[in-house]
Amino acid sequence: MNKCVERLYNGIIKENPTFVLMLGMCPTLAVTTTAINGVGMGLSTTAVLVFSNLIISALRKIIPDRVRIPAYIVIVASLVTIVQLLLQAFIPSLYQSLGIFIPLIVVNCIILGRAEAYAAKNGPLESAFDGIGMGLGFTVGLTCIAAFRELLGAGAIFGLELIPEDFRIAIFGLAPGAFFVLAGLTALQNKFKAPSATNGSVPQSKLACGGDCMSCHGCASQANHGTLEEVRAKAEAEAQAKKEAAIKAAQAKKAAEAAEAGKTEE
Repeated sequence: MNKCVERLYNGIIKENPTFVLMLGMCPTLAVTTTAINGVGMGLSTTAVLVFSNLIISALRKIIPDRVRIPAYIVIVASLVTIVQLLLQAFIPSLYQSLGIFIPLIVVNCIILGRAEAYAAKNGPLESAFDGIGMGLGFTVGLTCIAAFRELLGAGAIFGLELIPEDFRIAIFGLAPGAFFVLAGLTALQNKFKAPSATNGSVPQSKLACGGDCMSCHGCASQANHGTLEEVRAKAEAEAQAKKEAAIKAAQAKKAAEAAEAGKTEE
């Protein structure tokens, strides 16, 4: 259970996908015109994350490595279709407000990233909690940005009017407002040295290649990652052996010098 709690903390705080990893920026900037939209998109993504992680983890030993990405996309697309139909049936206003960004959850890098990085390597329970943590972290990020935009642009939060019409800044309700708010929040993170992808404080990959898949020219499969991990471990073992040998050589030299000094005194 401690591991499950750790996955929740990791997704909401330590590796928040919006503010720390800076993932899923397309829906983050596009749908956050109101706080309701932010909550709706976040919870929709959370539902897909949880069930996709659960299914992929349960099938991780069955899905062949060569076709795992297409298999993940089929699973995620099926879940997104279910969520889309449920929103259309029961919350049509939110469905119309989110529009094309509901089906685009299929290609959200957060979902495919967690499937590849965690669900494909861990058990169903831990993977489900990982999905809950990342989904809630994404929801918190969207809701914060949307609340700022709605408050400054429309003078309200969740429909509750707080600022008179004469004091509203309309641009925050438009596309540039999303960039302004995100830039402001990111600047505050950097100012207070909070973890963020923009200041290089995100935990780095321990893979021998550094985990920089964008500029990788080789195979990006799990098998290749495993090979690179073995190379890294071997290099660390050799370095440790050299360090121990150097320590033993220094100790032997000191012992020889001490013995020589004892003979000289005699």
